[in-house]
Amino acid sequence: MGGKRLMTAVVSGVLVLVMAACSDDSEPDAEPASTSASSIQSTTAPATEAPTTSSAPPETSSPSTSAPVTTSAPATTAATATTAPERDFSALGPMVQGVVDEFELGGAALVVVDRDDGIVHEEYWGAFDADRQSFIASSSKMITAGVLMRLDDQGLLDMDTPIAEQTDWVGNPDLTPAQLVSNTSGLVGLFPELFYEPYVCQWFPDGDIEDCGATIFETPDDDDLIVPPDTGFAYGGGQWQIAGALAEHVSGRTWAELIDETYVTPCGVDSLGYNNHFVITRGLGYPYDIDPTTLELTDNPNMEAGAYIAAPDYGELLLMHLREGRCGDEQVISPEGIEQLHTDRTITLPGGDALPGYAMGWWVDRGNGRLNDPGAFGAEPWIDLELGYGAYFVVEADGSTGATIRSVIEPVIDEVMTASP
Repeated sequence: MGGKRLMTAVVSGVLVLVMAACSDDSEPDAEPASTSASSIQSTTAPATEAPTTSSAPPETSSPSTSAPVTTSAPATTAATATTAPERDFSALGPMVQGVVDEFELGGAALVVVDRDDGIVHEEYWGAFDADRQSFIASSSKMITAGVLMRLDDQGLLDMDTPIAEQTDWVGNPDLTPAQLVSNTSGLVGLFPELFYEPYVCQWFPDGDIEDCGATIFETPDDDDLIVPPDTGFAYGGGQWQIAGALAEHVSGRTWAELIDETYVTPCGVDSLGYNNHFVITRGLGYPYDIDPTTLELTDNPNMEAGAYIAAPDYGELLLMHLREGRCGDEQVISPEGIEQLHTDRTITLPGGDALPGYAMGWWVDRGNGRLNDPGAFGAEPWIDLELGYGAYFVVEADGSTGATIRSVIEPVIDEVMTASP
């Protein structure tokens, strides 16, 4: 593969994917330090028991075109903004700051949103501020799925009609768009071979997404591994690139244009964008050494892990999901479409009780009903539809670090958001 090779690492159950443009004898960068719940608790307020949730974490890294800010607030101070007077989040500051200091992390960000009150809390640690755009890896998935659902609302595609009937692509005659974004397509997922040769175009910025998606859809080289749609669950992989290719094909618009009209313009999330950075990523964790503003634009952005965004803007996307698809006065996605995006689809599959809960771009925690879409670079978004709140926490490290910190701060946020005014 021209000197490019895939590197993977499993860190506390979180698989991190990178592809390095390097020689076979080169060594990857050092892996970021992982954290434990006990270490977080020891540097902060009284220890809080981690919730007993069991959502499978994502496995790919993510990229794009906006540079992380490195000259913001000092690493020892956390700036707090837009905190509702009746909600006291003060316990969170020292909890996260202790971890940032102890493990010499670049910083972190937290945004909490309420269905009725909007953004009710923002807090930043270290080099993070409200403008810092982070690569969010698999936290891209719920964003990608939303674009397809909006096209369904517009009548440009049908989520439940076979793709072969909506394109001139040959092969997989029964496969639908809904199955692509719920990881139930039957195509090869990220396991056991992330750098799966027939789908390899998804990891490279050259080429065109429609060509890449059609290639993955039509290839006969996966015939011995695929299974009929809706008979199993295989997370990630080329099925997501097909989803983006289909969106461009039926709409006649580029992915950048679709992101702009679906999210950027109606929701005011100017920091959101997609790219495909994997061939220039080095190391096993967050690609600290990449300045996203130096990345060239691509016609083949990565659909499952290619988004980048600033924390407050991700909060606005969570609000849209809490508000039945509305951003301000605009109905971006229909309430019916939002409900479909949130509905557990794997529960209906054969043996669904033993499968992880998954909707469209969202893991579903069947214990508490929460939806989450974590990323391998430390992004941790979740929403609770019953309580009407959501949160986005991000630390530029790895999925294990993000998930561990979330497990400690989530109960504190729950307590604040459920307390009587």
